[in-house]
Amino acid sequence: MADYPTHPDAMQPGWLAETLGFPASMLRGFSVKPVGTGQMCDSYRLTLDWATGAEGAPATVIAKCPSHDPASREVARTLGGYLLEVRWYQTLAHDVAVPRPHCHFAKIEDDGVSFLLLLGDLAPAAQGDQLRGAGPAEIDLAVDAAAELHAPLWNSPRLAEIEWLQRDTRPIVRALFPVYFAQFRERYAQRLDPECLALGDGLVQKLDAYLAHEPSATTLQHGDLRVDNILFAPDHSACWVVDWQTLTIGAGARDLAFLVGTSIADPDERAALDRPAFDRWTNRLAALGVATDIDALWQDYRLGALSGYFMAVFASMSVERTERGDEMFAVMAERPARQAIALRSLDIL
Repeated sequence: MADYPTHPDAMQPGWLAETLGFPASMLRGFSVKPVGTGQMCDSYRLTLDWATGAEGAPATVIAKCPSHDPASREVARTLGGYLLEVRWYQTLAHDVAVPRPHCHFAKIEDDGVSFLLLLGDLAPAAQGDQLRGAGPAEIDLAVDAAAELHAPLWNSPRLAEIEWLQRDTRPIVRALFPVYFAQFRERYAQRLDPECLALGDGLVQKLDAYLAHEPSATTLQHGDLRVDNILFAPDHSACWVVDWQTLTIGAGARDLAFLVGTSIADPDERAALDRPAFDRWTNRLAALGVATDIDALWQDYRLGALSGYFMAVFASMSVERTERGDEMFAVMAERPARQAIALRSLDIL
């Protein structure tokens, strides 16, 4: 059992004050409000009532906790989602210059489910809206942030030394994707057109080839880099990447294709943005000292367009079902399906 609270209801003001680096008596109390649209865990904004003299104390913090939904918690345990995010903040976040929240507290138990993160509140920065889609300014910020994530450990031997990242999920994907896609196809038969559903059939047929494909370069990969997982400053001068539960070692180009494919609502606008976004990313990598093989990375990008579809199928069948979630996952499948069809991604396999 954890020796710290894993939900705001179990927190005491004194414990919270000391955890944030202040005397227990300085925090008179706090209020709690749910925030975000995450479906794998629950997040809350804690508004803190400090006594006079608490200089430098944050007015608010964000608490991330295990999901209230048992099915979501089990998926997080199986895939190591909570563990990945906690370990990210405990270790790698200090060495990788990608913009992200400050972490005040990060602990997880051996069960892989009981955990708590206390993060800096980035308000008035606002979460991107997956359903609305992203504009050019948001995409440019997110592409630059992606390069800042990918550059530090690009093809680094250190990746093999990070024990908690050595998770081969391919057997799980091989076993579950055909089953999940059959359920996905039934659920979204009236929402998605036949061409988008046919892409899933093609993925099932070429699943072994997809899982066996090796990227041209490996690095830290966020794994779910979409605008719902990015906070943007109101004037679009900055952004911050959140939700690190899918962190892995893989193709940085996959993150980029996933970002562009899931974030642009209009397929014509997206088609016109694929190469410019890719070029911006590779130029930023070069500015950060990374030598790249542009042609090989473009192949990685094309194949990475399939990742949004994979994520939509797995996530929609794994977490608590909601009305917004149903539409979000439909959009998450539909947009990258159009991207993958346009880029002829299956042909690579």
